[in-house]
Amino acid sequence: MTMVLPDGISDASMRAGLAEMAAIVGKDWFFGPENERLAAYSDAYPIDDPGRFAPAAAIAPDGVEQIQAILRIANAHRIPLWTVSGGRNYAYGGAAPRVAGSVVVDLSRMNRIIEVNEASAYCVVEPGVTYFQLYEYLQENKIKLWLSPPEPGWASVMGNALDHGVGYTPMGDNFGFQCGMEVVLADGDIVRTGMGAMAKSNSWQLFKYGFGPVMDGIFSQSNFGIVTKMGMWLMPEPPAYRSYMVSFPREADLAAAIEILRPLRISNIIQNCGMLTSWIYEASLTGPRSDYWQGDGPIPEATKQSVIDRMNIGYWNLYAAQYGTPVIMDEYWKIIQGAFSNIPGVKFQLAEERPDLVGLQLRDLLAKGVPNMATFNVLNWTPNSGHIDFSPVSPSTGADTTWLYQLLKEETEAEGFDYIGAFIMGWREMHNVALIIYDKSNPEQQAKVRSMFGRLVQKAAARGYGEYRTHIAFMDEVARTFDFNDNAMLRLSGRIKDALDPNGILAPGKSGIWPQQTRKAQA
Repeated sequence: MTMVLPDGISDASMRAGLAEMAAIVGKDWFFGPENERLAAYSDAYPIDDPGRFAPAAAIAPDGVEQIQAILRIANAHRIPLWTVSGGRNYAYGGAAPRVAGSVVVDLSRMNRIIEVNEASAYCVVEPGVTYFQLYEYLQENKIKLWLSPPEPGWASVMGNALDHGVGYTPMGDNFGFQCGMEVVLADGDIVRTGMGAMAKSNSWQLFKYGFGPVMDGIFSQSNFGIVTKMGMWLMPEPPAYRSYMVSFPREADLAAAIEILRPLRISNIIQNCGMLTSWIYEASLTGPRSDYWQGDGPIPEATKQSVIDRMNIGYWNLYAAQYGTPVIMDEYWKIIQGAFSNIPGVKFQLAEERPDLVGLQLRDLLAKGVPNMATFNVLNWTPNSGHIDFSPVSPSTGADTTWLYQLLKEETEAEGFDYIGAFIMGWREMHNVALIIYDKSNPEQQAKVRSMFGRLVQKAAARGYGEYRTHIAFMDEVARTFDFNDNAMLRLSGRIKDALDPNGILAPGKSGIWPQQTRKAQA
């Protein structure tokens, strides 16, 4: 197989560097162009020419010393690296690098659970530790701590936090609950953040800030270093728990539901991030599209209502959970029911009452910290399904949410796709996630997705809505929408990049941050 070369690097130099890297990790953990396993480091759901994001090779180090050695070689040969914790960030490009010809540094072998402290409710993990692995460790050792997993349980605990991913317990802001990192910089230097900057620190995972500037944030969604250890705060197991669904019968109920949800969430009466989804979310998890509609184009309104009635759900369905003592939960439940009952036709159902609803059971598991993979049922919606997520953040108001819903629905349906959306209420903001499902083997549908996604970025930005994460194909477009003072934040990121990684070897183009050598060409 022909090797993909990054711009400006000769075949001879690339092969020499790769041979040196292979010697560091051993042949079993180096995947060159002739190795069939290299295909796993491509985008599983392509929307573009696969060559645009094709890696030259992949390498799986087993520790910090091997990472340092790889960095020395990459600096010497100017080989770009693309680091992944597990590489399963599938709606956003998976393990594929932003720059073709990069070497993917796969950290999944570094999967040690270094510490779990039950008394202080934290863990310390390496990048390859998944939610499944950490959950099994807690169960096997009878440790009464809960995780806050995202929807796919195979995700890296560290990787999800670094990409600002969301979990579904009260501690669902996963990056917000990280505490202390170990980072290898581009020159191989090792830094520990927060209290970990003190060699004999006994509170690295207890106090985020340490002394002086707080550096942790610059290593999330960036290309300034390789994070090799991270502390995460965990949730003590509560005395009681129950999850529920609140269903709203009409499409027009969205704004009223959001206006009621916001104060309940801010006051912590709704204790975890409420997730409000359209009817099709529940339907897509339960069966393929052909079970409901076999025609072309978006599902008609009459068919939508027949599915809603048959499944006994709402047009909109809010999934949330309660934690604490039964007495407190009962009082909060009365408040929640009283508030939402102002919407005519609303229904309240506990998870234990609806074992037939896959979405509700999925939310029930996630809200009590149990990782699973049920969310991937959505890929049975159409044959050869791939998906990409459009993920803007907005104020949690009825007006903002309705405007984004109408935009997303109109754009997706105009291109012949079904709108599958979720509104995820954080502390005060709303994550408005649209799952765009398409035939990953159909070039026409891929082209429609590319064009539509670009329009969505621009139309949302024109109203002040920015994405909190995005697919590698759109990192530059999204970065440029954060345009205050002539993109001052992006310019600051460039200055940090130049200082920490002057050769530009670490993940060039990640989050729109380019090395000085290629920055003007990407502007």
